Amino acid sequence: MVSRAVEDYLKVIYKLQQDGSRATTNAIAGKLRLRAASVTAMLQQLSEQGMAEYTPYRGAYLTESGLAAALRVIRRHRLIELYLTQHLSVPWDRVHDEAERLEHALTPYLEERIDSKLGYPKFDPHGAPIPSNTGDVPEQDLVPLSNLPLNTSSVVRHIPDDDPDRLRYVASIGLLPDVRVTVTDRDSTNGDVSLTLTSASGAEAAKIISNAVAEQVFVKRPE
Repeated sequence: MVSRAVEDYLKVIYKLQQDGSRATTNAIAGKLRLRAASVTAMLQQLSEQGMAEYTPYRGAYLTESGLAAALRVIRRHRLIELYLTQHLSVPWDRVHDEAERLEHALTPYLEERIDSKLGYPKFDPHGAPIPSNTGDVPEQDLVPLSNLPLNTSSVVRHIPDDDPDRLRYVASIGLLPDVRVTVTDRDSTNGDVSLTLTSASGAEAAKIISNAVAEQVFVKRPE
């Protein structure tokens, strides 16, 4: 049985690796809001357990068993997020924190029941991939909205769930997963990005967002 603390570490290391960042002691400490000394001790423990390879001053990398354990907890987390959103109407800016509390207690039985109830989904409410029960992760070819060429249409696929204020903001302007978006202008002075959003019904809306927000909205790579 993997402890809650170990699952939290494995999940953070996995996400840092996915972002292309090094899972250093300081990076992990920042994500978990812990002292670096505590993180170092846990990384040594993970190394002894064969779940991570840890090199002082260089960081940690998940082993095959560590990766499998990380994907299991991420699967539970994202299934819970989707279930809370679809069946309990929990706002998408709140489901992350709720799932953080529930992910460690969910049994394999309930995990599979939730998966079945949801129709075996591949993505959570924010567009993040849900690993399968065999550890397969659905792939998407995405780019930040900030990189989308002018007057090129694409579809929003993923908005990270780590900032509730950002989630509330993009929802308030209708910048949500599955919405079609076109960048119509970029302000060379302040970096603001002008957009046209097209809903599933075909309704269009013009919006302006900061480049900082555009960097955290991911769209399908144009063909």
